[in-house]
Amino acid sequence: MLFDTRQAVRHLRRADHRLAALIARIGPLRMNLRPALSPFEALLRAITYQQLSGKAAATIHGRLLDLFPEGLAPESLLALPEAALRGAGLSHNKLLAVRDLATKTLDGSIPDFTVMDTLTDDEIIERLTVVRGIGRWSVEMLLMFTLGRPDVLPVDDLGIRKGFQLVYGMKRLPAAVTLRRAACVWKPFRSAASWYLWRALDLPL
Repeated sequence: MLFDTRQAVRHLRRADHRLAALIARIGPLRMNLRPALSPFEALLRAITYQQLSGKAAATIHGRLLDLFPEGLAPESLLALPEAALRGAGLSHNKLLAVRDLATKTLDGSIPDFTVMDTLTDDEIIERLTVVRGIGRWSVEMLLMFTLGRPDVLPVDDLGIRKGFQLVYGMKRLPAAVTLRRAACVWKPFRSAASWYLWRALDLPL
């Protein structure tokens, strides 16, 4: 990670007693990064995994990578016929999305990781959501699990909202504004808090 996980946990324990109780049950923070050679590779994976179970998405993603024995590249993807991409399991909408991603990578719309290091989270979100099929949530996952950014809060993520509802004893799922307000005390480690909220759903009732 690009931040001190022990410092993050200490901060969250001091800042929020409910989160402190959750941390005591779950234990150390174990956020694992998913390394990627390029934003193109990372966003291609994000598009492939959208609205699918992990196993099904992994199968399709594996088939897609098999189409590039000499290495994944935007030029190679654009050169493939539609039938090959559909044969790997991409839906029509995802096919259009990955081709748009390849086109925008080649024309320079998508910054590389070196440039991203100079950008804020919001600037990266703005730059990457120009790609068809890439919304704020997909970029937030990249910020957290590829770039290791410390202060990301995916307020539209259902798992985050359910975890918050459980930890805070709410009868209904929290609205985004409620979640953002409560999360102010978690700054600058909202990524770590998000990880614990996801893990809350795995605990026995």
